[in-house]
Amino acid sequence: MRRIRCTLCPKGCELAEGEIGDCRVRGSDGRRIRSLVYGRPCALHVDPVEKKPLFHFLPGTSILSVGMPGCNLHCKHCQNWRISQAGADAAGGEEVSPEEMVRLAERKGLSAVAYTYTEPLVAYEYVLDCCRAARAAGLRNALVTAAYVNPEPLRELCRHVDAANVDLKAFSDDFYREVCGGRLAPTLKAIETMKAAGVWVEITNLPIPGLNDSPDEIRRLCDWILDRLGAEVPLHFSRFFPQHESKGLSPTPPSTLRRAREIARSAGLRFVYLGNFPDEEGGTTRCSVCGAVCIERRGFGAVRCRLEGGRCPSCGAGLPGIWA
Repeated sequence: MRRIRCTLCPKGCELAEGEIGDCRVRGSDGRRIRSLVYGRPCALHVDPVEKKPLFHFLPGTSILSVGMPGCNLHCKHCQNWRISQAGADAAGGEEVSPEEMVRLAERKGLSAVAYTYTEPLVAYEYVLDCCRAARAAGLRNALVTAAYVNPEPLRELCRHVDAANVDLKAFSDDFYREVCGGRLAPTLKAIETMKAAGVWVEITNLPIPGLNDSPDEIRRLCDWILDRLGAEVPLHFSRFFPQHESKGLSPTPPSTLRRAREIARSAGLRFVYLGNFPDEEGGTTRCSVCGAVCIERRGFGAVRCRLEGGRCPSCGAGLPGIWA
């Protein structure tokens, strides 16, 4: 029986007719690999852009958030496992075409669409078509992704993407293999590919007690960001809470997150944020030149944005990002 290789992600599933890949939402019809969930989002909401989290991309605005079932990683701590680890039967019952998606965003007065909640890249064809339609209508596109994808399809998608928050699970290949069912190197390559393509990139890391939270690993992660992406790429450390198959673990102590922030700052990263717990400075954007407060945030929202044309109100220095 003829088998066809899926070239979307590093797993390279080889599928006979009727078989479904490791992501649970891509299958072979005997001639090609196709998406089994095209046009059928399982989640469609309006969120603050800060919830993604994207802090240097249209702060204080709302974004249309689109989620599809499936994921090509299988993280034991996934917070959205009910849909990320589901198959095509979790997709929505009504089809939403890319053009309808754009009209929905326009009716709600939104300026951007986020592909989020699970792993948008396993619904590649639909996300690509939505991104093209949104860009043609003057809307911006943002990915929230684990970036476990091959360079060639990613480069094509990046032509239509403005921003991305990448969930960099750890800086350990063992962690990726044992906890997520993937490998570290393809994710690092994908992040560099996005950056080289001109996508505004922010990174999120979830320190999990005893698994990926050692000072040495955090330092290596920060050094890699500094060396390969630059000091101005925002890094978000988010607090872990036990979910899915990780319920025997403890939440991340706030002290671990604050220590991670100090490690990142000492490594030379200029914009380091803390999330999933209250911290007065955790969501504040300061000018990297004079230290003045430019954006204050509480929870998932920007409560005060003092930027003037993307510049610090105190010294006039430009802040990196995409500003309204």
